[in-house]
Amino acid sequence: MRNGLVNLAVIGVGAMGSAHARDIFELPNTNLVAVCDLISERAEYLAKKYQCKAFTDYQNLINLCDIDAVIISVPHYDHTPISIDCFSKGIHVLTEKPIAVHVADAKKMIGAYQTALRTYPNLKFGIMFQQRTYGFWKKVKSLLNENELGKIIRATWIITDWYRTQNYYDNGNWRATWRGEGGGVLLNQSPHNLDLFQWFFGMPNRVTGFVNFGKYHAIEVEDEVTAVFEYENGFIGHFITSTAESPGTNRLEIVGELGKLVVENEKLTFWRNRYSMLEDIITSNMPYTFVENWKIDVPFTHHGKPGHDILIENFANSILQNEPLIVPGEQGINQIHLGNSIMLSGFLGKPVNLPIDADLYAQKLEERIRNSKFLKTTHIKSPQNLVNSFDKP
Repeated sequence: MRNGLVNLAVIGVGAMGSAHARDIFELPNTNLVAVCDLISERAEYLAKKYQCKAFTDYQNLINLCDIDAVIISVPHYDHTPISIDCFSKGIHVLTEKPIAVHVADAKKMIGAYQTALRTYPNLKFGIMFQQRTYGFWKKVKSLLNENELGKIIRATWIITDWYRTQNYYDNGNWRATWRGEGGGVLLNQSPHNLDLFQWFFGMPNRVTGFVNFGKYHAIEVEDEVTAVFEYENGFIGHFITSTAESPGTNRLEIVGELGKLVVENEKLTFWRNRYSMLEDIITSNMPYTFVENWKIDVPFTHHGKPGHDILIENFANSILQNEPLIVPGEQGINQIHLGNSIMLSGFLGKPVNLPIDADLYAQKLEERIRNSKFLKTTHIKSPQNLVNSFDKP
């Protein structure tokens, strides 16, 4: 660290990594020192653009380059080994979502980080769940923390506006394969939503997943999923996601004894009950009635700058000033645990209890990789604006 700046490198400079390189270059508390990518042309192009060093081997980067921290934006399986190697050298890590492909690898990453803390007590580990910075999601979290809805009865999230064509899946030989990506919509598009779900409501104790593999696309992984989350207190959650609906829906509906909160199109609408629905069910002397309520358009403070910028700046300030991380890396395991539990239920054809057997899931995934007969078709890469796609609510 020099002149109050964090010396950062980006490992993996595809669509998201190149955007992170731009952000690092522009933010006030970061200095872009190097970029790294297996495709040398990518790395060299950005190195020339931002006047930094280019690498094609991350080991050379972390061994030869004077860096404080890295942002990891590579295929999911590589998050684990790269993070572990960085931790061992005292290099701070901000990784793209998901933390890993499966819980077993996430545990390895967290274990390596905790071990490294003994030698490097100020070491930082963050994960890129930028949607936690969005004003309307922060407001939902605040309303739940303040118990404005009372006891939560049900939450249903329909998140089917991840529409993808076959052309999307054919761009890249790793995409939507068990070996290359490790999963489909749950691992690529929906981690943000799963993270928010557990951030709002905690972890369920039982999950049932209805998982369709290549139902609408010529892929071997999941492109349509419906899940039911059961909680010890009787609360039920529903999670529906797909890459095959246009127009799609992005609607979160939370029902509590004191009303219903709906989040859709970046707007919060709260139908506030005048009294408890649960009490009314027991005490009302009317057979057909409803709880009096009024509609509130809930105001919130907009998050302002892009979520990625907020998290990168926060990551740098955490290194420089010990500012608390908005999303500590260890919290990433809950999202992948939810996703793995849905998939394991789909693999087994029955509900699963949490915590799941992480080794069993890794075994089932390895069986899918080993037994795959899928022949991947790839086309010439077409223009894609993945940055805007993944930064949406």
